[in-house]
Amino acid sequence: MINPRKVVVIGDGAVGSSIAFTLASGHTVNEIVIVDVNKDKAEGDVLDITDGMSFLSVPKLIKAGDYEDAKDAHIIIITAGAAQKPGETRLDLLHKNAAIMTSICDSLKPHLDPEAIVIIVSNPCDVLSYLAYKKLGLPAAQVFGSGTVLDTSRLKTAISEDTGIDARNVHTFVVGEHGDSEVAVWSATSIGGLSVLDYSTQCPECNLSHLDELHDKVRDAAYQIIAKKGATNYAVALAVSRIVSAVLNDENSVLTVSTYIESEFGGALTDIYLSLPCVVGSKGVKSILHPSYSKKEQLAIVDSGSQLKEKIAELGL
Repeated sequence: MINPRKVVVIGDGAVGSSIAFTLASGHTVNEIVIVDVNKDKAEGDVLDITDGMSFLSVPKLIKAGDYEDAKDAHIIIITAGAAQKPGETRLDLLHKNAAIMTSICDSLKPHLDPEAIVIIVSNPCDVLSYLAYKKLGLPAAQVFGSGTVLDTSRLKTAISEDTGIDARNVHTFVVGEHGDSEVAVWSATSIGGLSVLDYSTQCPECNLSHLDELHDKVRDAAYQIIAKKGATNYAVALAVSRIVSAVLNDENSVLTVSTYIESEFGGALTDIYLSLPCVVGSKGVKSILHPSYSKKEQLAIVDSGSQLKEKIAELGL
């Protein structure tokens, strides 16, 4: 029987360990298992987190384990893979991380509960989510990537800094690839309930004429962070924690996770994974929402999907 509050994190690098710590600090999860080829590293992180147990508002069981621990886990989070290096795109990681993902899926599949949710964080997120879906045999709704949830948060923050409005009152989406071809959906962006256009007319001193510059900043954020510290880990951990909360609490939250696209935009996108606004709850991706994209945005999303389709084809999937 599935443990509704149990999460297994596969991969204990900078991202995996940050996710485990963030989940331990929150209220949603009651059991965390960390799995890594370097068992000593996993055990060390478990000891480190456990030392702070008295500070947690909700006590948790945290341990280092293996794939068998997935047998009753509600959520499995896969972060394992080669990290992005300075100057490398996420798609540059494709072949080496596809081999790692294949190995993980082969080891994980015999132990998966049929109702388990699998979240792919490893890069390139969209292509590896498609690979995991094909390998694991779970319904597509239960296998999805962290996608552009973090990118969307970055855009909200950039707009907040530009306007001086609380980021929590900014609503927008970044969709498409979690990578260089991602698309900012300005047609569905609002600030305090006002469209971008309406807001700019009521706030003449606000500089909203450089939206593409804001998006460029968001798109390139990971490159800047990696150049300075070698990895991005804290914000993505918060993003994944947000997704976990949506699933375990059946929130029906709208999040731009990377999900299976059977057919969108009049059949221009088929049999692919990429990020669109999705309703996320206890069963995974419940539905995809369809904002009134501009023609320019539609073309950009289709182009983003076409680039991902080429990478999927490289894997022979």
